[in-house]
Amino acid sequence: MASNYDVVIVGGGIGGLSLAAALAGKCTVALVEAEQSLAFHTSSRSARQLIPSYGPAVVQDLTIRTLDMLAARDAEAGTPILTPRGFMLVGDEETVRAEASGNMHPITHDEAMRLCPALNPDSFTAAGLDSGSFGCNAPLLLEQHRRTAEAAGVDIITGAKVHSAQRLGSGWQLGAGTEGFQSGVVVNAAGAWADELAVISGVEKLGLQPYRRTAAIVNVENPLTPETPMVCAADDTFYFRAEGHQVLISPSETVPSGAEDAKPYAGDVETLIDKLNTVTTLGIRSVDRAWTGLRTEAADGIPVVGFDAEAPGFFWLAGQGGYGFQTSSAIAELAAALILGEVKADSPESRTAEQLAAVRWSIRR
Repeated sequence: MASNYDVVIVGGGIGGLSLAAALAGKCTVALVEAEQSLAFHTSSRSARQLIPSYGPAVVQDLTIRTLDMLAARDAEAGTPILTPRGFMLVGDEETVRAEASGNMHPITHDEAMRLCPALNPDSFTAAGLDSGSFGCNAPLLLEQHRRTAEAAGVDIITGAKVHSAQRLGSGWQLGAGTEGFQSGVVVNAAGAWADELAVISGVEKLGLQPYRRTAAIVNVENPLTPETPMVCAADDTFYFRAEGHQVLISPSETVPSGAEDAKPYAGDVETLIDKLNTVTTLGIRSVDRAWTGLRTEAADGIPVVGFDAEAPGFFWLAGQGGYGFQTSSAIAELAAALILGEVKADSPESRTAEQLAAVRWSIRR
């Protein structure tokens, strides 16, 4: 016997969990996750930095809205999700100028060195700073969404990979693990597996591409202070930030991948350490742990959010790329409004509608 819901969300990462929390108490919702635990893949491998100047204009807009929503939450809670932590680009004049946008402003070489004395002064000639950037307590945010959802009656089922899905009458019938589900709306929040879920559902896939991004926590001779901004090379060859007395580092690679439980390639972290020990005085000694996540993107780099034009009741919540956490609350707000029929993408009455229309553009066929 299939269980009946208004909405079934497929995917238990930050996208699916934040939407479950946004819909909680407003309709009946189930969230199904293929893995035995929530946020197993990309959402557990985040850089944990929310950067208003990062990404296309619509992403920056959604990031600012997310930061506003999280700040309001933090004002009422005892344990904050957000911690002020600037974001600094370094490189040559031309590359920094090309990559700086939104809330980022140019700073002098001397200012950059004061903010991050660990940089080799000869390794860059220009810098930009986004002082409105924040560190994010990702595990706390995920747990808050889970608690909010379950407290309002959302059923969360793990270890339930979707193996069948079909349009049935005015709704959908899904098989996931050993259970069956019927719902009016299916939300595709399957991350790197979003196109795979579309195929299973008989829906035309969108050509979403997962890309690898590796990171590591390393032990250093000269730790960064908590006030040090996250530092990113403007040519996307590395970034690093403080992680307590350790340092998080990444080669910032964007390498196409299939949908998989990605692992670091041999030599990638070691090559990065050699580079960082040249351009900084961190003195990296050893690797504590390393991982690789998948950032899934549409061809235009804009998140895919909205009902499929040709499959009634099939809702896309995918393609967040590297912007998942920093846009999550705003995208959940917008997605919930669409699903509940509270706002239309082409309605002219609000800034929210303008954001919604911009995000949904990428799923128009």
